[in-house]
Amino acid sequence: MRYGERAVKKACLEIWDNPCAEREYEINISFPEFTCLCPRSGYPDFAAIKITYVPAKKIVELKSLKLYLNSFRDIHISHEEVTNRIYSEIEKRLKPRFLEVIGDFNPRGNVKTLITVSSEGRKKKPLESAFTHPSPCR
Repeated sequence: MRYGERAVKKACLEIWDNPCAEREYEINISFPEFTCLCPRSGYPDFAAIKITYVPAKKIVELKSLKLYLNSFRDIHISHEEVTNRIYSEIEKRLKPRFLEVIGDFNPRGNVKTLITVSSEGRKKKPLESAFTHPSPCR
């Protein structure tokens, strides 16, 4: 087994003390080369995972986050489940003031998926319709 494969296999989020816990600030992390496997077809799914959080007492070490996210590459998991699982693990470990995880999945079969999971309490912009014509289902 190669070094990278060993590192991914034992991936675990490493948590550090927030060096500025008295201040409210936002951390934005983008992981543009996320992959997992479709649970139905087995084909690879590609996505950008975007993580935004306002830390409380803890922050995540970035290399451990990279390895944790890479650990999904051989897992058969839906877009919804993987985005929610990433959110839950970060929320459980960090207990941030605010957390949002977005799974922006590449189109496959002419279908694009965007999954957003976020903390309660922060106002979000209203969703805009992606459709310019009425729905055929009424």
